[in-house]
Amino acid sequence: MMTDQAYTPPTVWTWDQASGGKFANINRPIAGPTHDQELPVGKHPLQLYSLATPNGVKVTILLEELLALGIKEAEYDAYLINIGEGDQFGSGFVDINPNSKIPALMDRSMDPPLRLFESGSIMLYLADKFGAFIPQDVAGRAECLNWLFWQMGSAPFLGGGFGHFYAYAPEKFEYPINRYTMEVKRQLDVLNRQLADHPYIAGDEYSIADMAIWPWYGGVVTNQVYGAAEFLEAHTYTHVLRWVEQVGQRPAVKRGRMVNRTWGDAAEQLPERHDASDFDAAEK
Repeated sequence: MMTDQAYTPPTVWTWDQASGGKFANINRPIAGPTHDQELPVGKHPLQLYSLATPNGVKVTILLEELLALGIKEAEYDAYLINIGEGDQFGSGFVDINPNSKIPALMDRSMDPPLRLFESGSIMLYLADKFGAFIPQDVAGRAECLNWLFWQMGSAPFLGGGFGHFYAYAPEKFEYPINRYTMEVKRQLDVLNRQLADHPYIAGDEYSIADMAIWPWYGGVVTNQVYGAAEFLEAHTYTHVLRWVEQVGQRPAVKRGRMVNRTWGDAAEQLPERHDASDFDAAEK
């Protein structure tokens, strides 16, 4: 690794549009739309605008799990938001999510339609709306939400911290990589200890806590993101690996991973989803 060079912050920070590494073309210090772009609307009450990143996959897994329970009201249309091309800064998307991050959801089963943004908020809303994948007793619900919000607070250190400096930054520096590696290993140890005593994250029941955490930490320990499984000694987190395999075998999880995916094996890509039959067409 390169030796870190000392940096003295200026009195007033100014934006260098060329900085930022792999995602420099979409990073900016201001909010709001950059262009007019109306979003499409499909036939179902639930309209999802997303991409199959870990944050996006959380919601599509939940929707597919709800449908697997026979909850027909959870049918949805899923439209691709290409964050690499800046679709999240289109005026229609910003109207739903002023923070310009995927996923975003519109529930058109009511008048006026209800907007939902932030993946954790979407998951909690859907679990409550349909009464599924969240415990109904006070203690169970509290434990589920403990872990759901654990993911919300922890993943930025995994993605924006470790993932950025280890995999995406234009130069590798020892201090940030060491700092975030230590934190990610601590987080994996937190999960490993919890899963040593419980089949699922929040206890005996599969819940939205599992769906929220699995795409992020499952992707890391199985080397699906960042290419860092060996670096992090992922094989040592045996209880996490058991859980990752267990959750990953669920048919709804396999379907949810495909939605809004535009990379990898063509048979695992479903850029848009409007009906359950779309999965059959994608696999042919």
